[in-house]
Amino acid sequence: MAVRRAIFSKSPTVPLKPTLSIWKEYIPERDDFNQTRIQTLNLTHPILQVLESSKPTLKLFNQIHTQLIILGMFQNSLVSSRVIKKLCSSPCLVSHAYTVFSVLDEPDAFLCNTIIRSYVNFNNPDIGLRFYHEEMFAKCISPNHYTFPLLVKICAEMGLIQEGEKTHSRILKFGFELDLFVRNSLIHMYSSFRKITDARKLFDASFDSDIVTWNSMIHGYVKNGEVSAARTLFDEMPEKDIVSWNSMIAGYTGVEDMKSAEEIFDRMPFRDVVSWNSMIDGYAKLGVVSAALNLFDRMSNRNVVTWNIILALHVRIKSYEECLRFFDGMVAEGTDVEPNEATLVSVLTAITNLGSLERGILVHSYIKENGRIKPDILLSTTILTMYSKCGAMELAREVFDKMEERNVVSWNSMIMGYGTHGDGEKALEMFLEMEKNGPMPNDATFVCVLSACTHSGMVLEGWRYFEVMQKAYKIEPKVEHYGCMIDLLGRAGLMKDSEKLIKMMPMEAGPALWGALLSSCHKHSNSELGELVGKKLIALEPYDVGAYVLLSNIYAIAGKWVDVEKVRKMMEEKGLHKHSGFSLINLASQVFL
Repeated sequence: MAVRRAIFSKSPTVPLKPTLSIWKEYIPERDDFNQTRIQTLNLTHPILQVLESSKPTLKLFNQIHTQLIILGMFQNSLVSSRVIKKLCSSPCLVSHAYTVFSVLDEPDAFLCNTIIRSYVNFNNPDIGLRFYHEEMFAKCISPNHYTFPLLVKICAEMGLIQEGEKTHSRILKFGFELDLFVRNSLIHMYSSFRKITDARKLFDASFDSDIVTWNSMIHGYVKNGEVSAARTLFDEMPEKDIVSWNSMIAGYTGVEDMKSAEEIFDRMPFRDVVSWNSMIDGYAKLGVVSAALNLFDRMSNRNVVTWNIILALHVRIKSYEECLRFFDGMVAEGTDVEPNEATLVSVLTAITNLGSLERGILVHSYIKENGRIKPDILLSTTILTMYSKCGAMELAREVFDKMEERNVVSWNSMIMGYGTHGDGEKALEMFLEMEKNGPMPNDATFVCVLSACTHSGMVLEGWRYFEVMQKAYKIEPKVEHYGCMIDLLGRAGLMKDSEKLIKMMPMEAGPALWGALLSSCHKHSNSELGELVGKKLIALEPYDVGAYVLLSNIYAIAGKWVDVEKVRKMMEEKGLHKHSGFSLINLASQVFL
């Protein structure tokens, strides 16, 4: 602490010998007693000019800081405010601003607000709140009307209801409750807390309201699903801006009332890209592709959000080729609209489902070469899933190993990838590594593990992990887990065990499970059990042609031709026909049936 106080000296001793100046053009004047005379400070002072014009780095700042201490200028309010402001312009130096602030003789609300705002802007609101409590509240630095909106915003973003109410109490104590800026912030905060009644009380508390007040209240109603109340307020507004209209469109699209949304959209005196995007997104969420595309085609100015909505829509309706076609159009449109992380998640998902490894590698190369795109956990997981499903497990593992942060989906993708491609041992090794170093496995993890055991014929391991899931992780088996086990046992020819497991299930076995068992009966020529299962499956899904075909084949293998004919007549009576199978083959970036 002593060292720190020496470095950030509050009352530096003025040297008796001439001091060296870092900047030669500025040499301090001295009086007859050889004491430094500080010029009247303003923003044209050489040191402040260097501070203002320089790129904020810790090394340069330390040089400036040293000179300010030597010259006895550091505690000057103008100097300290410029120093703090400069440090707060860089996310890497905000913590240093915190340190510098703690040794100032007379800190004020302006400096506090500057530091708190920087933490909010750089996505560290929790540290901003801590700063307020430790450096401002604890040291009795009086806040001003700019302080409380910052604190209210932090509470709203972090969902800190109790802290938000305490902040409201302090606002009342300091007499800022009628300040318009503060009041608007409180309306937004209470709306975020879903305390819309409290927000309305604040709205009605004063006649001094501006358009932001009205918009905050309308947005609050929309956010809480009270669109009719929002519409009433919207109709009462003395004046409206683009935010008012867009809030109502967002409200109606949120409750899937596209007729009302379209009515508002058509009435708008002018529209921006947000207006169009809200409408397109509303139709996209309902799966009304033609209406979404019609609006898309009518737009004169599209942004990356517009394209992302369209790309995600085509992925959602499994129109993967169209998704890639639109992506090509987006790239061809020019540099004004560049793909971002969300764009590439949709594109890679489409590529994954088409099994186009070559194109996936090209997109991944684009990501690595583009310094603007910073793969987050979602994008990285999408990349490794693409490699995994395309069978490039070495590339998937390379992406996985480079990820700074991994979630349970990342681990599950790797386990499923190894399992699907027949490497059950590596899949189980990955699961063991996940138990040691990864997140807690969930029910989807065990679907991946059991599926890996199924593809590799690891019956004993499958049984073991089926029990581990229940006893060690307290996860109750779902239909998917039973399905994996029935498939595992059926492939191994353990038909009776499969049947017994189905009958032990706490839930009703669906067609998928009976179908898996019937398929195993056909594979292992078990006509006796196959007949029972086939009839059960036909009773569950009388119009599923697959059950009839499998049962007919089981009868044929057993030489029961009379029964084969009966099944075929049943199919004819119901108008069922066996459909031709097809496969997708990817050659030279072209998909063929």
